[in-house]
Amino acid sequence: MPSPQALPVDSASARIVTMGWHSALTAISLLGLATAAGAGMAFATQTLLARELGPADYGLFASSLATVTMVAPLAGFGLSQFWLKAYGAEGWRADRWLPSSLRFIACTSVLTIAAIVLWAFIGAPADATRPTLLILLPVVLSVLAVDLVGSKLRLEERYGALALWQLSIPGSRLGVAVLLLLVPGLTGRFAAMGYGVIALAVTLLALPQVRRMLRGDLALHGHGPRPGRGIEATPPTATALWSQAWAYGLAAVLYPIFYQVSTVLLKYLDGNAQAGRFGIALAVMTAIYLIPATVYQKFLLSKLHRWAAHDRARFWLVYRQGNIAMLLAGLVVSGAMVALVPWLVPLVFGEKYHAVVQILLVLAICPPIRFLSTAVGSALLTERHMRYRVYAMALATVVTVLCNVLLIPGHHELGAAAATVLGEAMLLGSMYWGVRRFHRPSLEAA
Repeated sequence: MPSPQALPVDSASARIVTMGWHSALTAISLLGLATAAGAGMAFATQTLLARELGPADYGLFASSLATVTMVAPLAGFGLSQFWLKAYGAEGWRADRWLPSSLRFIACTSVLTIAAIVLWAFIGAPADATRPTLLILLPVVLSVLAVDLVGSKLRLEERYGALALWQLSIPGSRLGVAVLLLLVPGLTGRFAAMGYGVIALAVTLLALPQVRRMLRGDLALHGHGPRPGRGIEATPPTATALWSQAWAYGLAAVLYPIFYQVSTVLLKYLDGNAQAGRFGIALAVMTAIYLIPATVYQKFLLSKLHRWAAHDRARFWLVYRQGNIAMLLAGLVVSGAMVALVPWLVPLVFGEKYHAVVQILLVLAICPPIRFLSTAVGSALLTERHMRYRVYAMALATVVTVLCNVLLIPGHHELGAAAATVLGEAMLLGSMYWGVRRFHRPSLEAA
């Protein structure tokens, strides 16, 4: 039987219609259920923390966690995404990148933790913010561990294991929130310590998988059985790995800054209570954004890298259908938010968070923009494209930061929400322009 790469273009396109949809829908459904469960756990966690801690204490905790989460992608600096690209394009030959990956992980992790410690003692206020940042340091390692193991499972197309893996952190964090509810007198400091302990546990749980990956123990899917020793090559240096991975790293670093900077700026420009209310709204949006993330990051990404190199017809078929599906899904979600938010938020979070309703009504503009942006950006996969994605994300981040600085002093949380919408629109426009620039002939021929 010929390999998938050897199939004619027409045969490959027909195959995805007649044979591929069943397995694809099964995998997406499995990941979707896990994502829905994770989103429900995260939502319940945020609800319990917000109700038990109050706006000010919750705002301190949420803004500190956002600060660590923004910096955390510096550890690994895009290595997990680069693995998907390398194995998708090179197949088994990409094992050559593994020896330098270990040194890359160690170096970037040490530098990231050092940067947070430096900020805690030099840049952060000398109040409860400093110890909270230090307690949350293990989150850096857990973010890296989750990304590396997630990439390994995607390359192996072990979607059941990936679904369980993505539930590890939200499920554990829900336990911390439940303890806050059951034990009187616990504070945000306890929540930070609980998150830190969970991060260490997840990191230790991931170590065996990461160790096997770095030894080349990988059941790579879609490239046939592992060939003989003829494909071995001289392992690239850590410098060579850096030259290939830096664009993925910058994109991974810029995204959490772009997404969470409003919460952090609200803390420093307005106060902990305002940051707490916006943090609740952002938690709701995070749960919503798991929908496109599940489809594109957890299910399609490794496949898109493979199809971009070996099956262009299938690549553009998925691109066109994905754009339509994501736009429609985003519009449905926005309509549901407008209908449900005004009565659901006070019911779930309490009247002290009633101001979150107006924030979410502004942010309801975002789902169709974000869903479509994710689908459109999926066509920008190569190293040259990733450089452009970095520039696009940097531009959207700058727009978001500037709009926050201009709007927060006069409009508080609503100003931060408006800045978020403008940043999302800028990102979508940049992604669309990039696809037209790099793929105009393919789009016109499709």
